[in-house]
Amino acid sequence: MPELPEVETIRRQLAPALEGRRLERIDVRDPRWCEPAPPESVADALNGRRIERLWRRGKYLVVSFEDDVHLVTHLRMTGNLLLVPADQDEPEHLRVVMDLEGGKRVLFVDVRRFGTGDVLLGSDALAEYFASRLGVEPLSPDFTADALRALARGRKQPVKAFLLTQERVAGVGNIYADEALFRARIHPLRPVGTLRRPQIGALRDAVVETLEAGIDAKGASIDDYRHVDGAQGSFQDRFLVHTREGEPCPRCGTTIRKLRAAGRGTYICPRCQRLGRQ
Repeated sequence: MPELPEVETIRRQLAPALEGRRLERIDVRDPRWCEPAPPESVADALNGRRIERLWRRGKYLVVSFEDDVHLVTHLRMTGNLLLVPADQDEPEHLRVVMDLEGGKRVLFVDVRRFGTGDVLLGSDALAEYFASRLGVEPLSPDFTADALRALARGRKQPVKAFLLTQERVAGVGNIYADEALFRARIHPLRPVGTLRRPQIGALRDAVVETLEAGIDAKGASIDDYRHVDGAQGSFQDRFLVHTREGEPCPRCGTTIRKLRAAGRGTYICPRCQRLGRQ
């Protein structure tokens, strides 16, 4: 699933083409994308409106239109947004077409059809939508060691599961949790409430550092994720532990192991990330 760095990369690439332009027409080819709203109501709300801002919240991409109208999209597991000329042949698995003023098109392509789009009317509706789904934004000034410590206090949840819980920390997924925990020298099964203050500080810094590295590499293309022009990201070439089972740890040389944490394949250095007695 595209995580925060992948969605932020798409935002940065799409924003110059969208902001200030009018959406001439949106054609929802797959009604499942906008359920329970019918495609016709999405078109009625958005057609002809000028796009004021393209922004990100966690793993969500938000297109904000004039008159306080917002389209909130989520790529889920296999969704991609492509920016193409209007006369380009349409790809397979096309779910949504957005025709922009000036002759460009944005295509929502999704093999597994899990991606979504929701139209929200008004800033209050938008705030309520995210309040029930997302916690602190990890690249914002609000993501401090003290804030993270307050969220973790008293919780028995393994630290990796905690990081993957979007209602706690928005935007971190499997790849970036593995990489951040390695940087912070924390075992993914360690109960988050047992982390000491220095470990919380190290984890906060490691999350930010890992996400910023992912953005710098324009995301990780392991499976389906692509840039808006179809190119791949390169963060997969910089992984420290993720997917590197059987290879030496870049820090100490110990063989990297794979285990299960939070129901996900998880990669660790057993020497650098000791679980210890709980």
